[in-house]
This record gives sequence, C-alpha cells and structure tokens, in this order.
Amino acid sequence: MINKVILVGRIIKDPELRKTQSGASVVSFTLACNRRVPSQGQDADFINCVAWNKTADFMAQYVRKGALLGIEGRIQTRNYDDKDGKRVYVTEAVANSVQLLESKKDAQSEAAMQNDEYDDYVDGGSLPF
Repeated sequence: MINKVILVGRIIKDPELRKTQSGASVVSFTLACNRRVPSQGQDADFINCVAWNKTADFMAQYVRKGALLGIEGRIQTRNYDDKDGKRVYVTEAVANSVQLLESKKDAQSEAAMQNDEYDDYVDGGSLPF
C-alpha cells in the first residue's frame, strides 16, 4: 500500500514551534496550494500539515509566512474528543521533509506582496488565487 503526498504551496503564517511532554518538537502549519479550476481560472486549497523533530526545528528557524515550500510526507487521519466531549476528526499531511523553494530575497518580496491576502484567510477570508 502507498500513502505518499507531495505538496508545493505557500505557508500562510509563521510556524510556531511547540514541544510535547516528552520533549519532541512539533510545528503545525497550513499550505495554500493553487488549483486550476477550468470554469473559474484558479483557486486554492488550504492543507493542514504537521512536521516533527528536526523538520519542525528547521521550519521554526528558517520558514516565514509567504515562503514557497515543497513538502514530502504522508496523509494521516486522527480523532479526539474536544473539551465539550464532541468528537473531532482531523486529516493532515505529515511532512517528513520540507524544502524552501525560493531565495530569501524572493520570499520576502512575495510575502510583502501577498501579506494582506494571507491575513484575510487567517481571519476567515479566502485567497484570490
């Protein structure tokens, strides 16, 4: 059986490093990945991702909002009960490796151009691409 995912997209906010009780590093993040829609031009999918250990440490140190990333990993599903006792189902991409796909200068320029657009999504809006 095969469970492999490869994604290229822009991270919508700076990653925040957290530590588990056992000391493992973890970063949760969302990638905006363009999708061509024949009747509408372009749209974007917002894919929840997670990275662990050295990959999480790398992201916390070098990745910033708007950076173009390539990730390789697998799809994972899980569920848990929230504080109200309601079952929550999660599907996410677990990144085994992450690569920055543009220079730091290009990333800063792109982040500045799309800053407001990413903020709109984080606040509940949608991206125009």
